[in-house]
Amino acid sequence: MNKADLIVGIQWGDEGKGKIVDMLAQKYDMVCRSQGGHNAGHTIWVDGVRHALHLVPSGVLNKDAINIIGNGVVMSPKSIIQEMEQFENLEGRLFISDKAHLNLTYHSLVDIAREELKGDKAIGTTGKGIGPAYADKINRVGHRVGELLNAEKLCDSIMEEFKLNRPIYDALHVKTPTHEELLTELKEYKKILEPFIANTTNMVWAALDNNKKILLEGAQGTLLDIDHGTYPYVTSSSTVSAGACTGLGINPKDIGVVTGIVKAYTTRVGHGPFPTEDFGVDGKRMADIGKEVGTTTGRGRRCGWFDAVGVKHASRLNGCDQFALMKLDVLDGFETIKICVAYEVNGERIDYMPSDLDGVIPIYEDIKGWDKVEGISNYDELPQSAKDYVKRIEELTNTKVGLISTSPDRNDTIIL
Repeated sequence: MNKADLIVGIQWGDEGKGKIVDMLAQKYDMVCRSQGGHNAGHTIWVDGVRHALHLVPSGVLNKDAINIIGNGVVMSPKSIIQEMEQFENLEGRLFISDKAHLNLTYHSLVDIAREELKGDKAIGTTGKGIGPAYADKINRVGHRVGELLNAEKLCDSIMEEFKLNRPIYDALHVKTPTHEELLTELKEYKKILEPFIANTTNMVWAALDNNKKILLEGAQGTLLDIDHGTYPYVTSSSTVSAGACTGLGINPKDIGVVTGIVKAYTTRVGHGPFPTEDFGVDGKRMADIGKEVGTTTGRGRRCGWFDAVGVKHASRLNGCDQFALMKLDVLDGFETIKICVAYEVNGERIDYMPSDLDGVIPIYEDIKGWDKVEGISNYDELPQSAKDYVKRIEELTNTKVGLISTSPDRNDTIIL
C-alpha cells in the first residue's frame, strides 16, 4: 500500500513550501492540507505567473489532482470563496472536511481587538481570526463546516453564543451581526460551498487503500508550532509532521517520505525571538533580493543567517528524510555567508535548541560566498563554494539535501 508523503516547514514559515508542493503535486493523485487557516500563504510562480494560495491546497494547479482541506484547518468561508474565484472547474477536484472548524468574521474582529489591547506585548498575529477560531474549537463552543448545511440551526446556535458572551464582545468593542445579517451570510456560504463539503477522512483512507499517490502539506513552520515553537509567539495549531495525522485522520504508519522545506537563510514575520536576525545591510539585502513580504499580510519579514541549530532541532521533530533548500540564489554575490553552528547561553556553548531563546547568542562559521547560482538546474554547475555551503548544512543538521531551488520558477530546481 502506498504511503502519504509529507511536506513540512522547518523554520518560522515562509520557507517556500508552495513552490515545492506545486512542483511535486504534478506527480500526485491527491494533495491534502492538514492545519492552519487563511493566515498562511503560499506563493507559486509558474511560467512567470504568480498564484497566491491561502486555503486551497497547492495541488490545485494540477488539473488531475484531488485537493483536500482537512479537519485540522480552521476555514474562513469568505476567504475560500474569494480564492476559488481564480480557478475554474473545481467541483470534483476540491473537497472541504465537514469536520473542519469555521472561522467567521467575528473571530477576526476579536483577534484584532485583543492584539490592540496587548499593545507592545502583542504576539503579531495576522488578525485573521485563527487563534479565536481554534480557541472556540478547544473550548467546545466552535462550529464545523458541516453545520453550514443547516444554516438556520447554525445561525441560532451562534446567536446564542453571542448572547452568552455579550459582556466580552462589548468589552472588546466588537460589533456582532444581527440574526438576519448572519443568516443571510451563512445561507450564501452554504449555497456556494455545499458541493465541496465531504467526509474527507474517508476519502483519504480510500485513496490510500487504492494505492493512490498522496501528498500532505501543512502551513507555517515548525518553530511556530503550538507545542514546540517559540511560545507564546507561535500559531494556534500543530505545524509539525505529527499534526498532519490529527489534521487529516490518518495514522503515523500512513506517512511516507518527509521533506522539510528550509530557506538558505532565515526569516520571521511578527514578534518573537530570532537569534540569527541580521539588523545591518546584509539582512536588508536578503529582504530586498528575496522580496521578503508576507503573502497574506504584506508585512516585511525579518531576515538573518541560516540557523543550523534550530533546523537540526526541527528536522528531528519532524523525522525529515531530506530537505528542500530554497532561495539559494538570494545569497548570490555575498562575499561571506554566515551559518549558525551553535548557541552561547550564559557564557556556555550549546549545540541544541533550548525551550527559551531569550538571551541566546549565535555562534557563526564563515563560508566563502559565490557569484551566481540563479537559474541553475544542474548540481554540477553550482560554484564550489555553494556546494560547500549545502554540504555544511547537511553535516550540521544530520539531514541530506534532496532538492535545491535557484529561483522562484518551478523549473529552476536541482533534484539530487
